[in-house]
Amino acid sequence: MFFDPLYFLLLAPGLALAAWAQWRVQSAYREADAIPSQSGVSGAQAAQIVLHEARTPGVEIEPTEGMLSDHYVPGEKILRLSPGVYQGHSLAALGIAAHEAGHAIQDARRYPLLVVRNLIVPIANVGSGLSWGLILLGFILSMGAFIWAGIIAFSTTVVFQLVNLPVEFDASRRARLALLESGLVSPEEDQTVKKVLNAAALTYVAATLTSMLTLLYFLVRAGAFGGRDD
Repeated sequence: MFFDPLYFLLLAPGLALAAWAQWRVQSAYREADAIPSQSGVSGAQAAQIVLHEARTPGVEIEPTEGMLSDHYVPGEKILRLSPGVYQGHSLAALGIAAHEAGHAIQDARRYPLLVVRNLIVPIANVGSGLSWGLILLGFILSMGAFIWAGIIAFSTTVVFQLVNLPVEFDASRRARLALLESGLVSPEEDQTVKKVLNAAALTYVAATLTSMLTLLYFLVRAGAFGGRDD
C-alpha cells in the first residue's frame, strides 16, 4: 500500500475535481467579494434577517477566526461567521451567511437529512480515525479481518459524505430563496450569489467522489472483485 500507483490512479479524478473546485471557490469568492450588495447590510445582519423571516429564533450569530471558516453548530444553535463574512457587505458575504442560516433553518425544521447527518458525524469521525490503522495493520499482518474492519469503518465516512451532499445543496437553495424573498439581493445580484454557492458545492462533490474512490481502492486491494493483491 506504500506509494501504490493504483491509489493515485483511482483517486486522480477526485483529486483533480478537488483542485478545480478550490480554484472555483476562490475565484467566485474574490469576484463576489468585490461587489457590494445594494441592500447595504452586512453578512451578520443578512443572517439575522433570514432567520427572522423564517421564524427561526434562538440562534446566536457570532464571529470566528479564519477565512471562510463559517459554520453552524446544531447542538449549540450557534452560527459562526468568518470576519470577512460577519462584517462584510459584499454579495459573497451575504451568500455565505445566508447559506449558514439555511442550516439553522434546516435544524429548526428538523430537516430529515440534517438529522441523519448529525447522527452520523460522531460515528464517521471515529470510523475515519480507525480505518487507515486497521487496514494497514491488516495488510502488514496479512489478516483479512482487520482489513475488512477498516473498510467498514471507512464506509461510515462515505455514508456521511453522501448524506451531507444534499444537505449542503438544500441549504444553498434556502439561502438564495430567502435572500430574494427578503429583498436583500435583487434577481441580478442573485446570479453572482449563485456562482459563489455553486462553487462551494463543488468542494462537497469533490469530497464525496474522493471518499468513494478511496473506498473502491480499499475494496480492490482487499480482493472484493477477485484475488487479493497483497
